[in-house]
Amino acid sequence: MLDRFERLLQSVPLSATRPGFTRFVARAISSAETPLIEHDLRGVTASAPDIIAFAREHRNADTAYEVEGYWDLWERNAAEESGWQRGPEPLLLTCHGEEYDNGIAADLGHFLVDLGFEHFYTGHGGLLGTRGSHSAPADPVEAEFLAWMMDDEHLDEYYRKTRENILQLTNWVRAVEQALPIERTRLWSEGEENLEARLDEILAVH
Repeated sequence: MLDRFERLLQSVPLSATRPGFTRFVARAISSAETPLIEHDLRGVTASAPDIIAFAREHRNADTAYEVEGYWDLWERNAAEESGWQRGPEPLLLTCHGEEYDNGIAADLGHFLVDLGFEHFYTGHGGLLGTRGSHSAPADPVEAEFLAWMMDDEHLDEYYRKTRENILQLTNWVRAVEQALPIERTRLWSEGEENLEARLDEILAVH
C-alpha cells in the first residue's frame, strides 16, 4: 500500500512556488486518536520518497497517513490588474490502512484526496454551466462579484480559467489511473449531487 501511495504522491502536480510536501501525519485506530507523529515540512521541500520513509516507521494496517501540499489554481482576485491570479492552493492526501477506523477504506477508498473549495472547479453562485441561472447574492461581496460577471467578457474569462482548473484536475486523475492499478475513482463534493456531470457541463460550454 505504501509503495502505491508513493506513486500517487509522485503524480501530484505540485505548486511551482510552494514545491514539496509541507506536512506529514500518521494516525492509528481512528481520527479521534492523538496522532502518532507529525512532521512540519515547510521549507524542507520534502519529496514522495521522504514522505514514505516517515510512513514506513509507523507501518500498520490500522494506521492512516495524511500528507499536505499545494498545487496551483486560477482564482479571481480583484486586486490584480487582470482580475485573476494563479497561485498555490492546499491539497490533503490520505492513505487508509485496511483496518483503520473500522475498515473505512472499504467505503471511502484506500486513497482520499481533498482538493479544497469546490468553487475552483464549479464556479460561484451557479453562474457556470447554464448561463443566467444563478442564485441571489448572499452578501455584498457576492453581489459585487455577480455584477462583475454580468459583463460577457468577464464571464467568458471566468469560464476559461475555471476550465483550466477542471482540466488540471481531470489530467491528474488520468495520470493517477496510469500510475496505479486503480479499481475505481470517484469525484464528489458536498455541494453537488453529481460533481462529474457538473464539470462536464462546464467544459461543454463554448
